[in-house]
Amino acid sequence: MKLTEITIRHLQMKLKSPFATSFGTLENRDFLLLEAKDESGTIGWGESVAFRAPWYTEETMMTNWHMLEDFLIPLLLNKELQHPDEVRDTFSPIRKNNMAKSAIEGAVWDIYAQQTNQSLAAALGGKSEQIEVGISIGIQPTTDDLIQLVHGYVKEGYKRMKVKIKPGKDVEVIRALREHFPDLPIMADANSAYSLKDLDTLKQLDEFNLMMIEQPLASDDIIDHAKLQKELETPICLDESINSLEDARKAVELGSTKVINVKIGRVGGLSEAKKIHDYCAEKGISVWCGGMLESGIGRAHNIALTSLPNFTLPGDTSGSDRYWEKDIIAPEVIANNGYITVPKKAGIGYEIDREAVDAFTFSKKHYR
Repeated sequence: MKLTEITIRHLQMKLKSPFATSFGTLENRDFLLLEAKDESGTIGWGESVAFRAPWYTEETMMTNWHMLEDFLIPLLLNKELQHPDEVRDTFSPIRKNNMAKSAIEGAVWDIYAQQTNQSLAAALGGKSEQIEVGISIGIQPTTDDLIQLVHGYVKEGYKRMKVKIKPGKDVEVIRALREHFPDLPIMADANSAYSLKDLDTLKQLDEFNLMMIEQPLASDDIIDHAKLQKELETPICLDESINSLEDARKAVELGSTKVINVKIGRVGGLSEAKKIHDYCAEKGISVWCGGMLESGIGRAHNIALTSLPNFTLPGDTSGSDRYWEKDIIAPEVIANNGYITVPKKAGIGYEIDREAVDAFTFSKKHYR
């Protein structure tokens, strides 16, 4: 495989409803879409999950474009590759910038799966024919609004609810939710909104039998998370703190986490995500696949990854209609009673709706 042409597009898709977290609210999702072509004419697709502003990690959509244009694409264009794992090694001189690396690596994995006539899931070693999926719910204006939303998602069959929390919208919100849904699998996602000074508040969450509390403390911390986990009965799940296999190893050895949220973009691509999965399987650490408000292309990569055997907890990869009036793939991702069928078609398993891609494109640039 040798990439001969790469196209970067800036797309903007309007969310069906605003998505609020502890650090802001999104109404439109801007992202980069990568189209790569190899010398045989095979086309692969990848997606950068970086946001316009650096509130999730230090990366942004435009820093990703800069890194791709000035560093990553020049390293990869016309380079002979035998396997997508080699992309990670090729990019090793470039520090961090994982979301930029992941976007182009995802396109290479798509090409590789097509050329070996297997689904992306099979190329990764996935075994599951369908995956369980949950819902990630942003902070709502009122607790009644949240409860009404959850009622609807329970009727649709989603297997767990992830609820965003922040100081002032935490214990009482979760208490009300648990009173209405005594047996529903619920997790709370703090997006680093707390510190050890909030220990008393976080300990109150133990009474609600939560699946986990996700990333309560600082995004770059594993030391204080280890201290906090010793004080809590509820498992801590790390998200932003885990950017590589080495991060996962250190966090597990320190006792900072009992669950890891694996996001392809955050860890630098499918190859690294698979390594984290394999390590956690060996150590008895549960993993699940987190979402980043992806379009159908990023969602297809998530589905393939989640087919690996140690993804034993429902992830964030809900159906396309949860977020978009129209997606950029056909058919759109469909969740049926809380399950998504893993496609068997070669590559990512979905056709690209080029009319939709063009309609949502703000700008693009070709590289040869």
